[in-house]
Amino acid sequence: MSEADAENVLIEYYRRYVGDPDRTIDVYAGFGLFSAGIALGVIGVVVFLYSATLDPTALSTYAVREVAAVAAAAGLPALLFGIVVLLPVDRRMLYLAGVGVAITLVGTAAFTWAYPRNWNVVANPDYSAQIVAGYTLGLVAVIGATGGALVAHRVERAAGGAVGSGASEAGSGAADAGGGSGSDAAGGDGEAVTEESVRADIERELEDAELTWGGVERSETRRLELNTSAVDDADVDAEKLAGSATETRTTSGAVNDAVSELKGLQGGDVKTDSGQGTDDQAAKLRELREQQRKDAEEAAEDESVVDKIKGLFG
Repeated sequence: MSEADAENVLIEYYRRYVGDPDRTIDVYAGFGLFSAGIALGVIGVVVFLYSATLDPTALSTYAVREVAAVAAAAGLPALLFGIVVLLPVDRRMLYLAGVGVAITLVGTAAFTWAYPRNWNVVANPDYSAQIVAGYTLGLVAVIGATGGALVAHRVERAAGGAVGSGASEAGSGAADAGGGSGSDAAGGDGEAVTEESVRADIERELEDAELTWGGVERSETRRLELNTSAVDDADVDAEKLAGSATETRTTSGAVNDAVSELKGLQGGDVKTDSGQGTDDQAAKLRELREQQRKDAEEAAEDESVVDKIKGLFG
């Protein structure tokens, strides 16, 4: 195909919507028949509409209508035949469409011979039924060839796409195989990948991952760890501890209580009982203040008595 053909607009359209053409003549012939069919159809409609404005009894009106009918009757088969020529299909479809177009042309010629004296009349012999039947037979052949060409082209494109995708998958598989061998070779030349390194990578990636079991959310709890090394290293009488081992339960559940008990075991700070609620703490605070006030009054009275005694002896 020459450079002029490559730059041709028709060739570009054909490549875009159909594919690469086998022959340039098929592209030109197909587009030519398709365009001629559309033009004849438009001419037939316009001329028929024009005939409606003429005197129906005049002989010229019949001539104009005959032109409209011939243009429309020849335009439809030409349009369909152009589609068959454009598509890269089996030659049998092309032959079937050609035979159908020939039959429609014969029917159109018979129409021009019979119209208007022997067309849909009562007095003279009427050949309209025979002509319409022959034309319809040819048109059905053209339509069948066009439909077969469209279906075959669609199937061919689908099969070509499947083969292309299979080839691409095979090529990617070969590339993966080549890449795998190359990586193996690189691994042999460089640092070898060990199971420990793979496991370490997996654990590192899973540290920040939120994992669930059966859709149950991971529970967020706190764990208290106590360092008992000081107790273990201290000079503790093991026999007494073994004989006096008792189970102690606490209901407070607070971390401060556990730490206070541990310090008591180590001989440090003695745990001080406190109320569980704010009311108990407030009551104990009032008692402490009352006790301090009483102690202050007693001290003041003692001082006043001492002062009086000193005044007597002074």
